Amino acid sequence: MAKTKEKPIVSAELLRPYVQRAMTDPQLRADLIAAFATARTLYGQLAKGKSVKDRAGMVSDKGFQKDLQGLVAELTTASERLQGKEKKRKKAHKTRNRVLLLTGLTLGLLYNPWTGQSTRDWIMDRVAGGDGSGIDELEQLQADLEAEAAAGNGSEP
Repeated sequence: MAKTKEKPIVSAELLRPYVQRAMTDPQLRADLIAAFATARTLYGQLAKGKSVKDRAGMVSDKGFQKDLQGLVAELTTASERLQGKEKKRKKAHKTRNRVLLLTGLTLGLLYNPWTGQSTRDWIMDRVAGGDGSGIDELEQLQADLEAEAAAGNGSEP
């Protein structure tokens, strides 16, 4: 067990990183200064009350409670920043959400019982052509391109 003379040295060594961080981090300093200023004003308001009844009245005041909530929020922010537990911003998933929405709408249009078959037929007509020979033409074009590439390089694709 540590003796009384050793305890302040041990606690000073444990607090050193926090104090150094508070001195070097400008945002943490700003948070701490704001928290201390708010605490000072709240304490000053409480000190004005002459009796317990006056102080209880001040504590029940909405403005005082709002200031107290602000103080707690500032101290929480400073504490998290001091401990390195800064809040990370959540990623926005706009692109993912849009893709999911469009996929759902597309599937709904293609596979609903009322317009699904006619929609699929319309898309097939646009892709394959009116008589359905468009897909055969695309396959023939792809085969021709592969044959030209193989003949030009002297190797198979």
